[in-house]
Parts: sequence; structure tokens; C-alpha cells
Amino acid sequence: MRVPLSWLREYVDLPATETGRDVQAKLVSAGLEVETVEHLGADLKGPLVVGQVLTIEELEGFKKPIRFCTVDVGQANGTGEPQEIVCGARNFQVGDKVVVVLPGATLPGGFSISARKTYGRTSHGMICSGDELGMGDDGSHGIIVLPPETEVGKDAIELLELVDEVLDIAVTANRGDCLSIRGVAREAAIGYGLPLRDPALLDVPGPNAFGYPVQVSDPLGCDRFTARTVTGLSPEARSPLWLQRRLQKVGMRPISLAVDVTNYVMMELGQPLHAYDRTLVQGTIGVRRAEEGEQIVTLDGVERKLHAEDLVITDERGPIGLAGVMGGANTEIADHSEAQGTTDVVIEAAHFDAVAIARTARRHKLSSEASRRFERGVDPQAAAAAAQRTVDLLVLLAGGTAEAGVTEVVAPSAPHTISVPADHPDKVAGVTYGRETVVRRLQEVGCDVYGQDELIVTVPSWRPDLQEINDLAEEVIRLEGYENLPSTLPRPPAGRGLTHRQRLHRRAGRALAGAGYVEAPNYPFVSEQVFDQLGLEADDPARRVVRLTNPLNDEEPALRTSLLPGLLGALRRNDGRGSHDLALFETGLVFQPRSEQRAAAVLPVDRRPTDAEIAELDAALPEQPRHVAVVLAGAREQAGWWGKGRPADWADAVEAGRLVAREAGAELVVRGGQYGPWHPGRCAEFVVVVDGAETVVGHAGELHPRVVKAFGLPARTSAMELDLDVLEAVGDDTPQAPAISTFPVATQDVALVVDKFVPHADVETALREGAGELLEGIRLFDVYENEEQLGDGKKSLAYALRFRAGDRTLTVDEASAARDAAVALAGERTGAVLRG
Repeated sequence: MRVPLSWLREYVDLPATETGRDVQAKLVSAGLEVETVEHLGADLKGPLVVGQVLTIEELEGFKKPIRFCTVDVGQANGTGEPQEIVCGARNFQVGDKVVVVLPGATLPGGFSISARKTYGRTSHGMICSGDELGMGDDGSHGIIVLPPETEVGKDAIELLELVDEVLDIAVTANRGDCLSIRGVAREAAIGYGLPLRDPALLDVPGPNAFGYPVQVSDPLGCDRFTARTVTGLSPEARSPLWLQRRLQKVGMRPISLAVDVTNYVMMELGQPLHAYDRTLVQGTIGVRRAEEGEQIVTLDGVERKLHAEDLVITDERGPIGLAGVMGGANTEIADHSEAQGTTDVVIEAAHFDAVAIARTARRHKLSSEASRRFERGVDPQAAAAAAQRTVDLLVLLAGGTAEAGVTEVVAPSAPHTISVPADHPDKVAGVTYGRETVVRRLQEVGCDVYGQDELIVTVPSWRPDLQEINDLAEEVIRLEGYENLPSTLPRPPAGRGLTHRQRLHRRAGRALAGAGYVEAPNYPFVSEQVFDQLGLEADDPARRVVRLTNPLNDEEPALRTSLLPGLLGALRRNDGRGSHDLALFETGLVFQPRSEQRAAAVLPVDRRPTDAEIAELDAALPEQPRHVAVVLAGAREQAGWWGKGRPADWADAVEAGRLVAREAGAELVVRGGQYGPWHPGRCAEFVVVVDGAETVVGHAGELHPRVVKAFGLPARTSAMELDLDVLEAVGDDTPQAPAISTFPVATQDVALVVDKFVPHADVETALREGAGELLEGIRLFDVYENEEQLGDGKKSLAYALRFRAGDRTLTVDEASAARDAAVALAGERTGAVLRG
């Protein structure tokens, strides 16, 4: 909503020294979002005067029509002689009054005017258009032609009100009253503690039987309809300059007198109006719901097929307007430039249901100034005053006659009343305002207030957003100043910090970030085709998804069962934009439907739900375990003077899984595996022991080439995904102090030959168990394969075993005995033999 400061001052006697910035601060303090203050004419400098065109000479021989004019500017040029000006516009003629800028002036944008030679003549100034003066389009697309009675030589800056300040307010959905000068003036009056001259306080004649006939068939959709008739309008009458300028300042284009007046009153009072050409309306005006299949051509020239829920204005022929949105072309007011202008009009001022208007506007993709107001709430009591104001202006400006007939169809309704404790705003804000302050502030916004400890508040008709006691508390708090609320930090009770699950989630994220991964959160929505791209089997449990009833994107209607699709998409986008060395991670929920589907319970809103009700709601939700996943591509270590670097590979993905497991304090077994998107020969599965049974909790390794191709990924992309909740359940992340021994370590190396298919993890497990308590650590440091030396289908695994006792120095025999026991158990379980 654009609010000119000059217009605002008509209704509130703001101090003369107050600028737009000062008013902005007051309104922002009251809760209105004033985005900008535009200074119109800030860089405009005269002389800018009214001139009369004396002669026009058409210049020939140029690519476009050029005219050499002499213009009478009175004494504004210091000589009284006609001013010679070259102009290319065609929409004026000899005798017209125009706006002339003389040499020495500066136009908006810093454009300085001086005498200059052009098209073979010297031009001493310019004849101005609205765009050149920063006024916007006035509909003429050319030079400003002033009314004939305008005085030659008059200062055009003052005449056209070119210097002003305009406040641009972002009106929220609940403050429809502020989509009018009247509403903003009320807020300014409250902010400055000044009286408001309410433009809606007019003497309005009561309804009678002589008004234009109106039939409202849907009182729920239209609870008030006022109709007034004005006859004998002058077809040549045009909107005066002051009215045109005010419309331009609020962002509207002048069209014709009747239309301009209805727009002006709408901006002034907030009540949308519509003017019908009376000669084009046939019979009774009606308000009803549209019939399925009916059509109407709206004022924008578009033929629209109506819906049965659309509220329409009708006459005997059918629909003549979309109620509260836009009128129909078949009753349009004729423009003043047309040969047969409109002389008789019927003024409509009605109040329509906000929801009905909002749905109609969205259904037809037709947002208008009227629909914006109706869907946010319009003062129903202002309809009669707005109609009267429109009638008065038409009579004043177009010489019309107001007919005595007044039509007013009103559905019975009672004012909205709210009972609120006088100290309720104090409890909400944590500030003691006191009853007197509460009553005063509510009365300032227009409420009638009665009572002592329990206040009976009658809400004003222009504030339909005030529905319950907290709305009233908000009014008191905002007018007293949000900035005056004390800042009080909440004091959480002991033991109510992060849960164990939340702490593990954060630790895992910090650990991965410390290892060089970048967090890349993704939307939890996927398409079911992505499982084909991942190469999942038809019966894979991951294909069972939770589908959304109303998805944001029809192409992604399901909730994810894996973090990989989102991460792989993020990796592809970043690689496509030039970032080729990537290591991304995400921790988040995946969604698994329950075997038994049940409807969610509707929880009460007037009290806290019971634990049983919350448990019932949780039971209807899908399982939501938390996973962690990483993806890698490009270089893992950059090349430089320090070395050649190395590319990311499957081992990095496996190490990421180990890293997360260490943070959870879980013992993770890593062995060869095969699953979905991973390369069969370069895939590791992660296993933990849960209640004595092995459970697969994730996979890591290099992605299958088919998956890489399907997703458009860099070659040899690697990935890892783990179930973080299972790691939390089996892990013990209690901090353990390291054991520091004063006794030396004994190191023994063994090289074992096993079959190629035997996992290293099985060999290591056997060595650990066989070595006993003296084993401090074990590390695989070499894998060797050579058919000539080892035999067909064999491989050599070399381990470094570290032995240490906590109370003595181990002898060579003790260390060797522990080593031999480890080798023996490995041989028993895996068939390992010492390499000769």
C-alpha cells in the first residue's frame, strides 16, 4: 500500500516538521512494515511552468516526425517572449496548455536542461511528458495536456504536486484496514496521539423504495449491498489534476472520471466499488453463485468460464461481474475519449465473504485491488459512506445529479464482542500495563470497552482480525511498543538439555566435518523412479515408501527411504558447476511405512494432549530412523609440492563409516558385501551385534557404473550410508581415559595365507580372540597376491600385533606364545597358514 504523506496529512494534523522517515518510524513501532519512503521530486529543480502552444511547424526530412513549436510561458522566461522548443510528440495541438521545463532546470534522474541545437533548430527547453517528470503513465503515452483553464506561467511543480513523500507499506494478511489511507491515518493518529478526521463520517441518507432494484440470493456471500444512481454526467468531464496525481502516487493509472472516482474512494476508505453504465444494465441487479458452465468477459477482455462457487453480479441477461474481483465488459463505463460517453451510472458498494472472493481470485488467476482488500477484510459499515462519497465527487466533478433513491440490502448481524480479563495483556507480555492503559489502547483502535476486572470489548467493524482475547492483547502490546518489552532469557530446568540421540547426531556431523566433508542437507522428497536408478531389487524394502497426499512437486510424491538420492543430486549439481573435488555428508531422517496403517488421531486444541493421545498419534506415523551418509568424487588429497595427491576411492567411504561408529562407541565389523547401488567387487557391508545376532546397518564403497551413468555422476564416485539409530543402541560412548603403561611394547608381525574369498575382518577377529588379553592392538599393513608364490586363489594378509602387559615387561616367549595362539585360532576358523 503506497501512502502519500500529503494525503495522510488531510486526516491527521501531523507536525509540519515531521518527514516521511519520522512517520515511518512511528508506524513501524506500531507494527506496520513500512518498507521504503520514496522521495518524489527530490532531485527536481525548476523553472517548470505551464505554457500554451502558439504555433506548430512540422519539420521534414527526418526519420521520425519532428515539430518546431513556440510556446507562451508568460514571464517565466524573464522576457515574456514565446519560447522556441523542438518536440517529437504528436498528442497536442495549437492552443493546448502543456508543461514546459526551461533552461537551467533539472529533471528527475539528474537530467539538466539547457538550450541546444537539434534537427537544425535551437530548442530552448522541453515540453514534458509524465514519465519525464517521474509521474508515471497517465494513459496518454505522450505530452501532458493540462485543462484549458490552467493559468499560463503557473509553477507546474506545485500544480502537479511533484514534490512529495510516499510510504510503501507491506500490509500483512490480517490488516486489511491498512489497505486504505483511512486505516493508515488511524495508525498515525494513534502513534502521534492526535485526533483522526475520519473520512467515512458522512451524512448518508437512509434506504428507501426508490433505489435501483437489487436482489441478493446469497446473503452468506454478500451480507451488504448498497446501490446509488447518478445521472446527467458530462461525457467530456475528466478527472482533475489533484485526483489524477493522487491515483498515480498510490500506483494506479487514471482511466476515466467515473472509474477514477471509484478507485480514489477505494484507496481513501478501503471499500472497493464498481460503477456500471446504467444504460447497459438490464433489469434488477442480483448477487448469486454462478451456474456451472456460465461465462463472462471481464474488463481485461478475457472470457472466463465460471465455477459453481464463484460469486457473481447479474442482471436479466446473466453475469455482469465477478463479485469483489472484476466487473464485466458488457456494462463497462465508456472512456471520455469515446463518442458516446457514459452519462448515467449505478454505483455498487458491497461487502462480500472474504473466503469466497479469495478462492474466486485464485481460481481465475485474477488478483485485483478489490480482491486484495476483500480477502483481507473490508469494513462492512463503510459501504454506505463510500457510495455517498462517490456520488458527491461525481456530482462535483462531472455536473451530475444524485437520484433520491437509495438501495441498501443488509443481512442481520451483531457486532463481535469479546470478554477479556483486564490483566490478560500483562500476562502475555510479562509487563504490568494496568487496566487504564489496556482500556485506552483498545479504545484508540476503535473498540467499545466496558467493565472493571473483566472487560467486555466490542470490536470495531473495520477490524475483523480481532477475534479472541490474544488479538486484543497484541493490540495493547504493539501500541505500547514491542521495543519496550523486557528481554528475559528462559531458564531451562536441569537435565533438559540435548538428548543422547541429538548429541550423537551433532558429534557425527562434527567428526565428518573435521574429516573434510561438507554438510549438504536435502529435501526429504523423492520420485519412485530413483530406486530404479539406484539398482534396487524389485522386492527391496527400501522401495516401500510413504506417499504424500498433497506433494509440493508431483514428480517427487514420496518420502525418502535413503539419504543417497538427495546427496547424489547435490554432488551432480556441484560437479556440473565446476566443483569436481567433492566430499559431502548429510545426517537426517528416512521414512519407512509401518506394516499396519492407521489413521492419525485428531488432537484437542483446548488443552494439552495426554500422553496416551500423543502415543496414539506417534503410532500412526511412519518409522523415522536417523541415517548418516557421505558421497565422494574427485581428489581426496590435492596434489602439490608435498606430493602427487590421490583420488577419493571406496576406502575413504569405508573409513567414514568407521569414523561415525567410533563417535557412537559401537564395534563395527567391516566385510565384503553386495547391495543395490554399490559395485559388487568394491562394496563393504557394516555389521554390528544386536542381542547376540549380527545386523547389517549400512554399506560403503564405490558406486556401480550403471548407477554413476544413471545419475550423471563423475566416474568412480563412492558413497556410504549408515543407520545412526542402531549404532546409538549398540554403542557405548562413555568417555574412556586412555591406558598409559610404563612397560615397553612387544611387536610381532605375522603373514597369513588364506583363500581370496576369506574376509580380512574374519581373520582379524580370530587373531584378536586367539591372542588374548595381552594383545594391545592389531593392524593390517599389507595385502599380497601372487599365484606363482602363493598358489591359485590365495592371498597373503600381513598383520602387526602389539603386545603389552600392564604389570610387567613381557618376555619374548610370552609374546611369541600369544602370537602362536592367535595364528592357531585364525587357522582353525579361516584356514589361514603362516606364509613360508
